[in-house]
Amino acid sequence: MAEYSIEIEHLVKKFGSLVAVNDINLSIKKGEIFGLLGPNGAGKSTTINMILGLLTPNSGKILVNGIDMQKNPDVAKKQIGIVTQETVVEAELTAEQNLMIFGKLYHIPEPELQKDINFALELSDLTKFKHSYAGTFSGGMKRRLEVSKALMHAPQVLLLDEPTTGLDVQNRSGIWDLLRKINKEQNVTILMTTQYLEEADQLCNRIGIIDHGKLIALGTPAELRQKIGVGSIIEVSADREDLQRVAKAFDKAGLEPKILSNKVTASGGSNATKKIEALVKEISTMKISIHNISMHEPTIDDVFLKLTGSEVRDTAGEYTSTRGSFMAGRGR
Repeated sequence: MAEYSIEIEHLVKKFGSLVAVNDINLSIKKGEIFGLLGPNGAGKSTTINMILGLLTPNSGKILVNGIDMQKNPDVAKKQIGIVTQETVVEAELTAEQNLMIFGKLYHIPEPELQKDINFALELSDLTKFKHSYAGTFSGGMKRRLEVSKALMHAPQVLLLDEPTTGLDVQNRSGIWDLLRKINKEQNVTILMTTQYLEEADQLCNRIGIIDHGKLIALGTPAELRQKIGVGSIIEVSADREDLQRVAKAFDKAGLEPKILSNKVTASGGSNATKKIEALVKEISTMKISIHNISMHEPTIDDVFLKLTGSEVRDTAGEYTSTRGSFMAGRGR
């Protein structure tokens, strides 16, 4: 029996001269909630699509529960449930009918189908809406129904692409609780991408960060926070035209500044309190108008920005969509 749900060995994918994924090695343990993060164009989506069997690597190997995706794709895909970034439910059908269609696509035997539907509805707290049309559901309910669909064939691995995008705080929290429940009670390994870095911090046992096609960081949230150095993070927000002057004040206070869209930030090191006192003095001396100055413990956001930079990137050439392309095998 395989120790890992997903094993990636020396994975490479090229699009012409563009190397989208560059020699990635990664093992995701059974029962783990793993977050895969990366800026636009970093190679994250290409990696996900190769795990799903939608793209063929130029070289390297992907094993899902010990099954080679390249050699036995139909068998490997049976192990995976997929929730795409876009919520795809049939508005004109009831919750039960949505799940029934999906179950039949997976060739679930009739005697088991209704039992599996009822279980999926109970798991996602939608039992009382069994006969309600999906088009009347809130965004959070539709998302829970989407997750239920992905679990109909009893996959061992659940892959979610930005599962809470577009949801409000309350519904996001509800999805978090559902994923924890699936992971704990069903022992399903979860691999997720997210644009909300605090979401990865809250949910994931481990996090991998991809940039420029390479896996540049891997560890628990606590281990990754240690990567940015000892001490608190100091932030100063100001008008954009004043950010360069604020950065000079950071320099004079013995800090290494990073300019973001509307603020300047730096690690305070082991003497953060003294550094912030020196910074306030420099800002006052230079007569810089600021909006706010604060100090906080390192977050995954801070790690991400330090490792990948703050520049917003556009993406071109990378295969980014999973919608409508994945079929997780046939049968059970």
